[in-house]
Amino acid sequence: MPTFMFEAIDAATGKEIRDTVDATNENEAQATIRSMGYMVTKIKAQKASASAAGGKKPGRTFALGKVKQKELTLFTRQLSILQDAGLPILRSLKVLAEMQKPGGLKNALLDTCDEIEGGSTLSEAMSKSPKCFDRLYCNMIRAGEAGGALEVILRRLSEFMERASALRRKVKGALVYPIVVISVAVGILSFIMITIVPQFKTIFDDFGTTLPPMTQVLIDISSILSTGTVGGSGDVPGRAVLPLPGWCFIPLVPFAFMWFIKIVRMSNYGAMGWDLFTLKMPVFGALVEKNLVARCCRTLGTLLGAGVPILEGLNITKETTGNKMFEKMFSHVSDRI
Repeated sequence: MPTFMFEAIDAATGKEIRDTVDATNENEAQATIRSMGYMVTKIKAQKASASAAGGKKPGRTFALGKVKQKELTLFTRQLSILQDAGLPILRSLKVLAEMQKPGGLKNALLDTCDEIEGGSTLSEAMSKSPKCFDRLYCNMIRAGEAGGALEVILRRLSEFMERASALRRKVKGALVYPIVVISVAVGILSFIMITIVPQFKTIFDDFGTTLPPMTQVLIDISSILSTGTVGGSGDVPGRAVLPLPGWCFIPLVPFAFMWFIKIVRMSNYGAMGWDLFTLKMPVFGALVEKNLVARCCRTLGTLLGAGVPILEGLNITKETTGNKMFEKMFSHVSDRI
């Protein structure tokens, strides 16, 4: 049975009423509303929710991955400005959706508009697009709706996201120098191992003596990097251990390392071990820890300031840390409370 959204005036009190009613057609819906003692001022058939609609939705384009944080931050700031100006939320979303480039954010905004037209609240509609609006975002919006101060919450949320982006930029800036130094050191070391150490190998072969174990290991590593072989001397070729010279595989090392970390973090114990290691690393560990503490404090403070209960705020903050050790600490805190 179709559902109709209506606005009416209570004949007894004069208050404005907004509600929904189920009826087979508009005439029956109006009759039902009048029987409740209301005078109908506006009535509209409720559209099917976007999640239940089939086929291709107009205006959507194919998009992969999550929405960029920069785009979401700008959208939140623009939405807060429109709400401060008194523009209705649905109209604000449609205006901002038209301004977006084709992609994940535009698709999410169009879906959100459809859900709101179908009778959902803003927080419920946004929760249907988790790739764009995470749990923190939706709970902040829900708190603003409950307190009747959505424009204030949107302003706080945009400020929170802007500060988080600024912190990320500072962290990346602080990491540039050590990364450059390490990269240069690796490049120089590779050059020495590939071009200079093999010349010493020729000299040692002419001596005809047995080299110390550590020296022999260094010579073998150099041989693998330069020719892909190990052993051999003079005109005797070494034993091939790689199909290509080892230096060809050096550019693949960062990708192999990231793949290894991803595999390790697939298990709970592996993720905890790696996250603990990142916190204990020299120099970098202190930077990672301070970044996590700042992010957690800012997230929890923003949630509590929006009126979110402390336990729910702790659980949401725990999910946004991205570090298993911090998640464990937040779990202990919430359990004790």
